[in-house]
Amino acid sequence: MKLSDRLAAVGGMEPSAIPERAVPERTVAAAEASPVPEAPKGPPIDALLTLKARVGAALFERLGARMNDPKLAEADLLIFARDVLTEIVAAEKVPLSTEEKQRLVRQISDDVLGYGPLQSLLDDPSLTEIMVNGPDQIFVERGGKLTLSGARFRDETQLRRVIEKIVSRVGRRIDESSPLVDARLEDGSRVNAVIPPLAVNGSSLTIRKFAADPLKVDDLIGFGSISSEMAELLDACVKAHLNIIVSGGTGTGKTTLLNVLSSFIPQGERIITIEDAVELQLQQSHVVRLESRPANIEGKGEISIRDLLRNSLRMRPDRIVVGECRGGEALDMLQAMNTGHDGSLSTVHSNSPRDAISRMETLVLMAGMDLPLRAIREQIASAVDVIVQLTRMRDGSRRVTHITEVQGMEGEIVTLQDAFVFDYSAGVDASGRFLGKPVSTGVRPRFVDRFNDLGIELSPRVFATAEGRNR
Repeated sequence: MKLSDRLAAVGGMEPSAIPERAVPERTVAAAEASPVPEAPKGPPIDALLTLKARVGAALFERLGARMNDPKLAEADLLIFARDVLTEIVAAEKVPLSTEEKQRLVRQISDDVLGYGPLQSLLDDPSLTEIMVNGPDQIFVERGGKLTLSGARFRDETQLRRVIEKIVSRVGRRIDESSPLVDARLEDGSRVNAVIPPLAVNGSSLTIRKFAADPLKVDDLIGFGSISSEMAELLDACVKAHLNIIVSGGTGTGKTTLLNVLSSFIPQGERIITIEDAVELQLQQSHVVRLESRPANIEGKGEISIRDLLRNSLRMRPDRIVVGECRGGEALDMLQAMNTGHDGSLSTVHSNSPRDAISRMETLVLMAGMDLPLRAIREQIASAVDVIVQLTRMRDGSRRVTHITEVQGMEGEIVTLQDAFVFDYSAGVDASGRFLGKPVSTGVRPRFVDRFNDLGIELSPRVFATAEGRNR
């Protein structure tokens, strides 16, 4: 969306249509993202609202032709617009303190140049998720805990305008005929939006924020999500081109772990990532990023994950990384793993390694192929080498609770063997945080022989049990 379109968001009308005394309904205090909104000080509310509309109209006038200047970079235009806005507010003869003027500038800047009441939440690095349940209720997640934010939208119209601004920037659309959409922000944060008539209490918007700097393996070790022994084993698995499935429920950190696993891929390999909305933040130099496309308004032009996965096989990949298998593409993924594309990575939604196997069986059946269950299980047992299970604990922390080897078939059953499991026996501390940690089962996976063949060495401590380390 052009800046001129965003500027028109002041008061919700075109620049030419802004009357001299247009009065938006949003108050100064409602834009603040503090947990408890403060009542505005100084002039009456009506005077501040009138001032806000007048400042917005003056901003249009001052920017003039610069809004459509193709030679002016948008980042420079945004800086210039903020400077002009500060000058306009400073020139107003109203009894506002310096702090109140800065607050007014920030509000108008967020409305016009950013995402309205969400902007301050998006700028807060301590927040990991933002959940909008209609214009009057915005929850945030901080440290794994949900709290109600003091931020509010002026009305449903303003909320819809913000949603449309987000989805239009990535070539998606949302309207009554297509009332739900997945999109992303410029920083890669995942966005899901649902509007009426599906959302009964007003439009719903969920934003899963991504850190500006992707988390690295040392960060996960520091958080207690994985142990250093787990990290060493997973590093070796990736370098040995084992096929890995990251399993977990919603919000357990599957994409974050997939990013970390991808960081173990050596430089010089050609990596192709396939996602519904681009989220992965790979740091290698040779990466091709593919994103699916929904159907247009006529119901045509859809490019699915499955289409992209099939096409990727013709792109000479060394590694294929699928953001998430949630449908028939699971069959194509397994076939790719079984036909020379070793070292592939993907995620599935499930609550345990055994559930992950059942989930993949169901996803393969969704491909529409009338395959016998044994044939599907043989495909899974042959293709997948390792399942990494993530769990979100009651204390809000995310932990890797299993690293499990897929050993093969015994009769009709896919056999699994845990290499690491999470020890819950340590209980919780006074604050409710789990004191347990992942521990080795002492069983050496069969794929360790492959490490030896490739010259990949593991420390003896990796598979040492607690009793063995204490001797």
